[in-house]
Amino acid sequence: MDSSAEPEHDPHGMFGHPLFDDPKARALSRVGVVDIGSNSVRLVVFDGAARSPAYFYNEKLMCALGAGMSDTGRLNPAGRERALQALKRFQALAEGMNLPPLTVVATAAVREADDGPEFQEDVLRETGLRIWVIGGEEEARLSAQGVLLGWPGSYGLVCDIGGSSMELAEISDGRVGRRISSNLGPLKLRDIKGGQKGRETHIKEVMSKLVDHMGAQRDRLFLVGGSWRAIARIDMHRRGYPLHVLHEYRMDKKSVSQTVKYIKASDLEELRQACGVSTARMELVPYAAEVLKRLVQTFTPKDIAISSYGIREGLLYEQMPQELRERDPLIEACRFAEAKDARLPGFGKKLFRFVTPLFSAADKSRTRLIKAACLLHDVSWRAHPDYRAETCFDNATRANLGGLKHSERVFLGLALLHRYKNKREGTRFEELEGLLSEKATQEAEVLGKALRFGSMLWMSDASADGTALEWKPRKKLLRLKLTRESVPLYGEVAEARFLSLATSLGAETEVVVKR
Repeated sequence: MDSSAEPEHDPHGMFGHPLFDDPKARALSRVGVVDIGSNSVRLVVFDGAARSPAYFYNEKLMCALGAGMSDTGRLNPAGRERALQALKRFQALAEGMNLPPLTVVATAAVREADDGPEFQEDVLRETGLRIWVIGGEEEARLSAQGVLLGWPGSYGLVCDIGGSSMELAEISDGRVGRRISSNLGPLKLRDIKGGQKGRETHIKEVMSKLVDHMGAQRDRLFLVGGSWRAIARIDMHRRGYPLHVLHEYRMDKKSVSQTVKYIKASDLEELRQACGVSTARMELVPYAAEVLKRLVQTFTPKDIAISSYGIREGLLYEQMPQELRERDPLIEACRFAEAKDARLPGFGKKLFRFVTPLFSAADKSRTRLIKAACLLHDVSWRAHPDYRAETCFDNATRANLGGLKHSERVFLGLALLHRYKNKREGTRFEELEGLLSEKATQEAEVLGKALRFGSMLWMSDASADGTALEWKPRKKLLRLKLTRESVPLYGEVAEARFLSLATSLGAETEVVVKR
């Protein structure tokens, strides 16, 4: 395979030195974070490629620490006991996993409660865990950093809703700008006097102050927090949306308005069961929906994206060296997967060079998906041959990968499906084909079949030099250049796969042996 398409030494490109091998990155390979919120207490243990971490362990308990605080000024006694027991369990789990010390943060409920310091002392005495109580603006900053972990270089307004508070933060060029905290958490709104009219008046007044502080925000709105994710699930259910992945799910002003009306008109218990939302979370959804409606009306974003990354991921981002922050999370995760699971780690780079002539007009966003597919093309080889295509498709469309729009997930999944299978009829792709344009579907098929053919040309660097594809789109000619050393690799099965690739391109073929 011709090595001239990309320099061997590319320290800043997508195929530069894998940073997960760097000691600074390896130190982040398994990190435990506990988030004590007003509504829930959660332990997340991150593992894997530090730039795009996998969730090694994730456990949440709905404690409602902030319930009733508007009246008492104190933490909910039952919630406080549940939270303490959860923290004891989390500490025991961390010891069993041989984790470094857990990072424990607490937000609005603990910082505002009269007995917050007492709760901190109880936790330290009983578990040895020291709680870091963060202010509202710091909470906003960390949530925004969580968004940056999944969307490097993104811009817009991050809105993180918890039980007792709602934070806003501005992000631009990968940095966090203005930020502010408010009391628009659903647990507090539930206690507002005057019913729905009282809440609407209060929400409108607070939102006016927020926009005065933040200024006009006409870019993307990133929604962080359990209540927003529950509303997104309901939006998916209302629309009959086929891909149930919340991260990077998109809504607009119209869909928000329709879903708020849908929630009001629905039986909440039936809706809860249909959408897989917990009882405790569903109780807060109507209040959060009122906030979201006013938020969208006030800031009028160009579009709305759900982020599964928030304060916990922001804490991980906080520990990353800048060099790691600047890397593409998708490519880093794919590189890590190749290094861990592929039969020939490193072959993805050669494969990318081989298939690149087919996509000379691809823009940057498409090129990164091509590179991701090349890196992932062989990581599912252990699956049963009858199910490899489906396994690849499921891994790409449903895996916890950052930096992927839903249409890009489906493109990547379809390319990997065709890596193992010529036909897509009767596969899971049929459920999701509406998320991909006809042109993108064709490109994914060509890419997959190019991977299917190129994967048969495992060779040494010496025999690879000079072996290449050449694509003449105007002439509809697909030429394969072979060296004498690589001719034996072009057997009957390889030829069949080459012809299948040509058929997808509607091309004639030519095979040339370089003398």
